[in-house]
Amino acid sequence: MSKTLSHIDPALLAQRADAIADAARELAAFGWTPATSSNFSMRLADDLAAITISGRDKGRLGRDDIMVVDMDGKAVGSDSRPSAETGLHTQVYKRFPEANVVLHTHSRTQSVASRLFAKEGLIRLEGWELQKAISGFSTHESVLEIPVFPNTQYMPELEARVDAWIDSGKPLYAYLINGHGIYTWGRDMPETRRHLEALEFLLGCELDLRRLSP
Repeated sequence: MSKTLSHIDPALLAQRADAIADAARELAAFGWTPATSSNFSMRLADDLAAITISGRDKGRLGRDDIMVVDMDGKAVGSDSRPSAETGLHTQVYKRFPEANVVLHTHSRTQSVASRLFAKEGLIRLEGWELQKAISGFSTHESVLEIPVFPNTQYMPELEARVDAWIDSGKPLYAYLINGHGIYTWGRDMPETRRHLEALEFLLGCELDLRRLSP
């Protein structure tokens, strides 16, 4: 343990833990978190975040299934192990100061889309009314690009790819990992849930178009 929880407001931590657990149970009920997969987090402060403990059933989370990490992904006040992908959460918080929630799920739609579009390296969403559910989009007459990054067990490599996309100046609202799932984020839980549900719908539409097109 590198730090303690003494300087964290217990009420704030409890509120964040409850919000994460509530969202996780709802997403699990959709079938988007199979076999203890997926991870969720909320910012606590500039240098701390609450995140799901690795290996827990996301449909049965409680406060004891949420831990605190610093922005280096190290446990704070706990001997529990955070997700191996914790660095992808803290990366979002460091790169997007307005982001306060990160949701990562493994729905069937997300997983299939990640494989189908992996060779192209991105999914280009254009002309869909529901693009307006993504913050910053006010019309269907826009283009929303969701990159698909190669999967790897070495998180620094994946983090470097995400950094490279951002550093290139291209907007980033979410991303898929090949054969894996989706990461998306927002200013609060309702916005992030909206982003996740809209992207799930849009990815499903794109898959249907591929299947139905002659």
